[in-house]
Amino acid sequence: MRPVVLFDLDGVLLNSRDAMLATLAGVATAALGRRITTDDLPPDAATTPRVEVLSALGVREPDALCEIWWDVALATAAGTQLFPGVLEGLMALKDTGTATGLVTLQSRSRLPWLLPPAALGLLDTTACREDAEPKPAPDGIFLALARLAAAPHNAVFIGDTLTDRTAAFRAGVTFAGAGWGYAGTDALTAAGCPVVLTDPAQIGPALLDLIPAGRPPHQVTTTSR
Repeated sequence: MRPVVLFDLDGVLLNSRDAMLATLAGVATAALGRRITTDDLPPDAATTPRVEVLSALGVREPDALCEIWWDVALATAAGTQLFPGVLEGLMALKDTGTATGLVTLQSRSRLPWLLPPAALGLLDTTACREDAEPKPAPDGIFLALARLAAAPHNAVFIGDTLTDRTAAFRAGVTFAGAGWGYAGTDALTAAGCPVVLTDPAQIGPALLDLIPAGRPPHQVTTTSR
């Protein structure tokens, strides 16, 4: 059975933090009829569910309004791009025969304009918002594994938030924190994540070392592929 590496999207493969914050501010501006900037958002806006952030700003019925305005605001926000080294890392994983997948809160319709075709084509499966109960539920990870005919003990999930870590724990897969993402290295380490990557260039075949059953968890700090 071939090994599997699963990824969260935002903050792991995709540098989208500024765009997401700008989108929150844009939706709040449209809903409240007054200018809301990213400086007006709470400090933890990037790692808090969007409905909670918008509600705290005074937006009524945020779920319904996001259905109307979110995609437009995100598409016109500051551009998103892959973190340096991600595409090369995905290619290197593919060269080893490793199966790869995406487990994300983004909707499927956004993937073609959030990810470059070259990166999207390297992913064997994608579990999106509409496919499964969102993280921290493990459903998306289970779905990706089922599509790849893989077992949890043969997989690692790379995420950047404690929500991702909880989903991985519940799914029974190894978790590695992406310290360059939304939560940051300090928050992941303080929460007890045993493996915290420090550079997106670490995405690659070296991740397979985390998968074998019984291998002790360790801190990954060197750039390798």
